[in-house]
Order: sequence, then C-alpha cells, then structure tokens
Amino acid sequence: MQAMLGVSEAKQRIMSSLPQVGVEQVAVSEAGGRICAVDVTASRALPPSDNSAMDGFAVRSADLPGDVPIAGTIAAGDPPDRELQPGTVLRIMTGAPLPKGADAVVMRENVNDKGDVAEFAEPAIVARHIRRAGEDIAIGDAILKAGTIIDAGAVGLLAAQGHVEVAVAKRPRVGILSTGDELVKLGVEPSAGQIINSNAHALAAQVREAGGEPVILGIAADNLADSVAKLETGLQTDMLLTCGGVSVGDFDFVKQAFDTVGVKVDFWKVAIKPGKPLVFGHSETGTPVFGLPGNPVSAMVTFEIFARPAVLAMQGAATVERPRVPVTMNEAVRKKPGRAHYIRSRLNRQGHQLNASALSKQGSGMLSSMMNVDALVIVAEEAGDQPAGAAAEALLLRAV
Repeated sequence: MQAMLGVSEAKQRIMSSLPQVGVEQVAVSEAGGRICAVDVTASRALPPSDNSAMDGFAVRSADLPGDVPIAGTIAAGDPPDRELQPGTVLRIMTGAPLPKGADAVVMRENVNDKGDVAEFAEPAIVARHIRRAGEDIAIGDAILKAGTIIDAGAVGLLAAQGHVEVAVAKRPRVGILSTGDELVKLGVEPSAGQIINSNAHALAAQVREAGGEPVILGIAADNLADSVAKLETGLQTDMLLTCGGVSVGDFDFVKQAFDTVGVKVDFWKVAIKPGKPLVFGHSETGTPVFGLPGNPVSAMVTFEIFARPAVLAMQGAATVERPRVPVTMNEAVRKKPGRAHYIRSRLNRQGHQLNASALSKQGSGMLSSMMNVDALVIVAEEAGDQPAGAAAEALLLRAV
C-alpha cells in the first residue's frame, strides 16, 4: 500500500508537472480578474502635461499678493500652449494645462474674484496645486508584470494608456466529473438512498474563483464502461477533477478506469484531514487529473489546498497561494500526530491579534460548515493535542 505523502511534498509534485494554458487578447473592459500574460510598460506620461489640481488661478508667485488683472480662463481640454504674461493671472479649471510662466495655482476659495481683477491676500506657495507631467506614470514605467491579476485600477490604467486590448492567460477549462450511483443531477428529485450532486456545483464555483472555466461533465455510474466514457470526455479539458470513488475499497475500481484511459497515478493519499484519499496523476497527453474525495468538505478543502494553486499556476499567476497569518486558537484541539489538520474557523481581531474560533461542525460531510468560513487553521502533521491559546497558522479564505 502506498505511503501517505506530506502536504508539502504532494504540492511540490503537483506544481512541478503542470502545463501552461495559452494566451489570448481580450478587450481591456473585459480584462478584470484575468491574469496578465505579458509585461506592459507605459508609452504615455500620466498626466501628459503639467496641469492644475484645483479650480482657481494660475499665477506667477512674484506677482502676489495684491490685485492682479485676470487675462482669461483655461478650461480642461484646452491645448497646453497658453502663456501667462507677467503681472497677470489666468482662471484655471481642475485638470486644465498649466500655462507657461505659471509656478503656482491658488484655490478659488482663497481669491476675491472681482471680474477683471483678482485680489490675493497672501503670497502664493511655489508649485502648490500643480500636477507635474509624468508624476503618476512616466514613459517606460512598468504598468503590469506578467502573472499579475488585473484589478479595477489596472483596467483604468491600461485604458488611460490607450490600450484597447491586453494579452491574458486563457481560462483553463476544468472538467468536473462526479461518480456514484447514489447521485442525481440538480433539478431531479432524489429517491430514497439518493442525494443531489451538489459537489459539482460547489467545485465549479471554486474553479471560477480561481480563474478557470468549469465544465460539469455529469455523473459516472458505478461501472467501468460509463466511467471510461466520461473520463475520455473529461480528458479533453485542460484539467480534470473527479469526485468520489477514491476511498479505501473504491480505489481499485477508479484506478482500473484511470488505467484504461491512460491516466498515470502519481500518488494516492495525503497526510491531511479532511481529504486523505486524494489522487493525482496525468493523462498520456499531460492533462493533470485530481481524484478528489466524495465527502463535500473533503472535496472543497482538497481543491483549495491542491487544485486551486494548480489552476492559477496554469495561467502563469505570480502568486498562487492564499495569504497565511498567525492566529491564536480559542479552543483546544484533540489531534494525533500523523496528519495535518485544516480546521474551518472564523476569525476576530483584538488589537493586533487574530483569534480563531473553530466551527462547531467539523465533520467531512457537513457541507454547511463551508459557508462563511474565514480561514483554515493549520495544525502541523507532526503536532499532537493543542491547548486553547496555542499559536497556529491560518490560511485566509477571505479578508478579515
């Protein structure tokens, strides 16, 4: 019987053998949440010219204080070729180009505008309320690095640079195949002894959150012919997730189906709770295959720990792991050495300290325990019982 792998070794094996998806061009307006595939540098300065940060008056500081004639108005969008003559001021709007000769802008609220003359009670502060050309972005500055997730700010910056499209990683198509005669598809009323195939939809949501495109492949009946047919369809995707049929007593059947379609199993069983009976391998063409446990919590946790980073890595993401933070456990934990425990928890902050409260339902079949989870608190494989107040590390599933 194959020995259990530690979590770190299992992840290393997975991450060292992943193919990359291709690159495609998408409209900048549709690029939010996608992973940038190429480095992008600035071809335009932002702002393109010196401009006013306020509605007010463009002035030569040497002409203030006192009454100074108003020589006109500069609006946003005017050409940047106006010149401020000595002994005059110009009204100027926010974003309007600074006229040549001006060395400050005085806020409108601090000026007595008499129509033809502006009265300044105080001297101007040189460079006050002026945005300099390129102070935000200079030509040649790095805007985006390959592997960066494009957020709303990056979308705005790409648009400001005039990019209509941007190169991004394709979304990996991730097949999701559930197994078991006890399952019925969503929308079908289960008979006695049957359950709805909820795992496929939970996993699909996790795939989308990781940037993938889920492909729900249905349910494979507990016979070799149907399993092989659906596996062959699933292996046409970029990654295949099977769910169920990998526990002790079932794996021989799943392995037979894998062997038939040419999936080579790299490992089976990881020293983790929940989720020990995890299978990982590759098809003959290199498609990564994850055999996830059938219990809903085990399926979702093993996806989170092992498959989610793989989906991101296939897109060339620079960061594939969620943040980890130190926490203090509010409750004692009973544990035998030998498997790393991932405890569903909620976090609360007290000053600079994060406290973790384990959810009362920790069974691998308790699907409700995967709702509104802040973090998975990790108790290391070699650790034993933990007292209340013990320090631990937590994998953040959402911001707290």
